[in-house]
Amino acid sequence: MLETYPKDLGGIDRQALADCIAICFACAQTCTACADACLAEGMVAELTKCIRTNLDCADLCDATGCILSRHTGYDANVTRVALEACLAACKACADECEQHADMHEHCRICAEACRRCEQACERLLASLS
Repeated sequence: MLETYPKDLGGIDRQALADCIAICFACAQTCTACADACLAEGMVAELTKCIRTNLDCADLCDATGCILSRHTGYDANVTRVALEACLAACKACADECEQHADMHEHCRICAEACRRCEQACERLLASLS
């Protein structure tokens, strides 16, 4: 879709942008699925923080992917703040899921997805500076 945008993207690295959008949406799906898997675990009470962190991360990744997909009337300040919030949520979620990764495969997979998203947000942020 980025290739079809009729105007210049203002110097934004198209590949970093495309990667970040895709990775944000993939991370949102993974975090949602991890939260659901946590709810199905027998020890759900011990996973309350993990579930909350998963859902917060999913929401921020989804919102960031949407914000990054819009270019008309672009505001670099809003983009930066969205990326910073997404990066922080991904770091928190990965840190939390890594604590459960040895016991729950879905948490290991989620932590990996969050780290990928964290890195994609960092790359895009660096290209905006």
